[in-house]
Amino acid sequence: MLTQTKLSRLGHVAVHVQDVARAVTFYTDLGMEVAWQDSDWAYVKAGDDGLALLGPEYKHAGPHFGFVFRDLNEIQPYFEKLQAQGYTTSKILNHRDGTRSFYAKDPDGNLFEFLYEPVDD
Repeated sequence: MLTQTKLSRLGHVAVHVQDVARAVTFYTDLGMEVAWQDSDWAYVKAGDDGLALLGPEYKHAGPHFGFVFRDLNEIQPYFEKLQAQGYTTSKILNHRDGTRSFYAKDPDGNLFEFLYEPVDD
């Protein structure tokens, strides 16, 4: 059995929205801060916790939840373990916002992500 770091943070949830700009306005009016925004998706944060707002044009992933890591090397053992156990995973992806991740589904079909999120200097 592969060993890996104990999961320490469920860092974000991703949801579908009909209008990214409208959703960003709504959540920033509630006190969240924009960490990333593009025409097809945005990422808003409340402290260290995030909410990904996926617009209708966003096709890379559907609604999901994400475990967040600060060290890129921490996601590799999870990737290998899930593949060794026969779970389907995406490849490890480089995202346009500087993060890296892979997606997989749990036994009930729920999509989740293991996300490396660089620490801001």
